[in-house]
Amino acid sequence: MSATGIDTIRLQIMWNRLISVVEEQAQTLMHTAFSPIVRECGDLSAGVFGLDGRMYAQAVTGTPGHVNSMAESVKHFLDHFPIETMNEGDAFITNDPWMGTGHLNDFVITTPCFRNGKAVALFSCTSHLTDIGGLGTGTDATDVHMEGIYIPMLKLADRGVMNETLMAMIRQNTRQPVESEGDVYSLAACNDIGCQRLVEMMDEFDLDDLEALGDYICDTSEKAVRDNIAKLPNGAYKNTMTIDGIGEAIDLVATLTIHDNKITVDYDGSSPKSLKGINVPMAYTTAYTCFGLSCIVSGDIPNNAGSLAPFEISAPGGTILNAPYPSPVCSRHVIGQMLPDVAFGCLAQAAPERVPAEGASCLWNITMRGATDRAANDSKLFTITAVTNGGTGARPVKDGLSATAYPSGVRGTPVEINETVAPIVFHRKEFRPDSGGAGAHRGGLGQVLEIESAIGADFELLAAYDRIDFPARGRNGGLNGEAGSLGFTSGEKLRGKGTQTIPAGKIARFHTPGGAGFGDPKDRDPAALSRDIENGLITKDAAARDYGYVSGGDD
Repeated sequence: MSATGIDTIRLQIMWNRLISVVEEQAQTLMHTAFSPIVRECGDLSAGVFGLDGRMYAQAVTGTPGHVNSMAESVKHFLDHFPIETMNEGDAFITNDPWMGTGHLNDFVITTPCFRNGKAVALFSCTSHLTDIGGLGTGTDATDVHMEGIYIPMLKLADRGVMNETLMAMIRQNTRQPVESEGDVYSLAACNDIGCQRLVEMMDEFDLDDLEALGDYICDTSEKAVRDNIAKLPNGAYKNTMTIDGIGEAIDLVATLTIHDNKITVDYDGSSPKSLKGINVPMAYTTAYTCFGLSCIVSGDIPNNAGSLAPFEISAPGGTILNAPYPSPVCSRHVIGQMLPDVAFGCLAQAAPERVPAEGASCLWNITMRGATDRAANDSKLFTITAVTNGGTGARPVKDGLSATAYPSGVRGTPVEINETVAPIVFHRKEFRPDSGGAGAHRGGLGQVLEIESAIGADFELLAAYDRIDFPARGRNGGLNGEAGSLGFTSGEKLRGKGTQTIPAGKIARFHTPGGAGFGDPKDRDPAALSRDIENGLITKDAAARDYGYVSGGDD
């Protein structure tokens, strides 16, 4: 074998090893986090970066909104803290939505890694803190400063000594001081683990720096993505998606242009920014758009600065997808997580055999707060986010996934965890029959959940939901998914967005949206339809209405 071939194999082995390093970094964060949304659901990101700010590798564990926006945040850290000013044991922190990952609840920590007294890399990580003061994780604020504590680019640790003044400020500006402080230490610890494992790897492979490996990773990935783009038909493709908004519907308009070796997406024509907290900073818009493109164009290529380079995303300033400071952005995920489906609507015109139908898309997180009887919470208040998902859209050759988060990838919170850390009881959590859109391939099902106070006390619901007025749309003859809804078991409705009270003794009911179908329902495999009926996923009435099912006499 030639020397070049041996070198390539060696570089590939080191690349895989680097991915394992950042995965251990992410697992450390998940297993040490205090917030259930991180330790149970994986709402985090972790990655290693070159000294120039290029992302070399990201952990498999994590969410696209965190990872792809964190990829830009490290460059902001370097602008504020040049690498030559960093010392071993330093760590830097921010939750700036425009330089971080889109809203104040996401803390980003970046740590330089030193080997033999020389900086060799940067590790960065993000996790979602359930409560950071302000109005809470909802849509009610009218500017970002109402949404919680706002941390600029600051030094969290100086040569290994924590900034106790900053930690005291964080503890004092949250309804959950123990959890919030613990999450900050968890973030710092996971970067430290990443640094340790990287130094071990460099010692093993006798590496003085990562520049050659980083160039190989980014150049190889970029070439692979550009080669895949070259196989698609050039042209401009437009799609519009209308979603609920607050008070009035919102239009998300995209023009996707496939060039010889790159894809551009321009959101010109999208609705102006909202007065409430559903606006999206550009970094988050870019993150989820790139993720959607990657799923179709380059799903088998590792995510890094090189694989992201062929995608160029733009949105006019002042629109809901490029909201400037000081716009309220706390619930930016409600809009931002729709963007892969918006991009899919464009790509379906160029590569229809690859693109699924629309899904529930945005998470239906049930964020609640109130008084608690749980002794472990020294603030006498609870704030919890029960991560809840709808169904994904059907794929060209498979059904959609039920109760599954796409595009976020965040897992649902186990009922037992919710009931342990907060005084609430789940009376019901099950699939929602008939919620998946009919098609040759059926959309994934949403859920039915029923929740009540466990201590006979009122509590607040911080609602931030969509797909209530405008459900997921079918593709290629598939039918729409069922819309979501929320209210009480007694019949009264709740609003899809905004803080509301769940009175003691009343049971709140949530119907999460279903994914849409793909292809003509009449083309569905009869055996698959029979299984759905037998398993209670589709009722006989819906099967007759949507699929032309005829019940046998002994059914």
